[in-house]
Amino acid sequence: MFGFEDLPKFFFSFLIVLPLVAVTHQLGHSVVAILFGGRVDFTIGRGRTIFKKGKFKIKSIYFLDSFCVYEELKIDNRFTHALVYAGGSIANLFSILITNGLVMYSTVEPSLFSYQFVYFSVYYIAFSLLPIKFSETTSSDGRAIYDALRYGKIACNPD
Repeated sequence: MFGFEDLPKFFFSFLIVLPLVAVTHQLGHSVVAILFGGRVDFTIGRGRTIFKKGKFKIKSIYFLDSFCVYEELKIDNRFTHALVYAGGSIANLFSILITNGLVMYSTVEPSLFSYQFVYFSVYYIAFSLLPIKFSETTSSDGRAIYDALRYGKIACNPD
């Protein structure tokens, strides 16, 4: 049962752990796009901009969302775009493996943070890879991967 004593854990999860998982996901997209020669705009949150440096922005409601938009890739084909779309889930998977490895080898003690970080990362992987079309212009990563590989359809904004 959820009680008042659980509120600190809830806020910790909602304001710190979940945004870190979202940033890890978007960094995965960004790193893969940069590896293939793309230029990336990376934004953390929604609302008004409170920090901006180059193509990196932090918005006032930082915990709500994060996203990246990439422009033309120098290595531009179906496979590279599919890898950019998969980059977020790949980053989440690597972060799970690293976190579990650190706990398994007693480098880091098991904690609320490590448990929830892995939990939310699995959640991000599962739901981002579902092939769903949200609107005419927005799809899940799974749908974008499918469209890129099957039809060569490129949407230059993962997430």
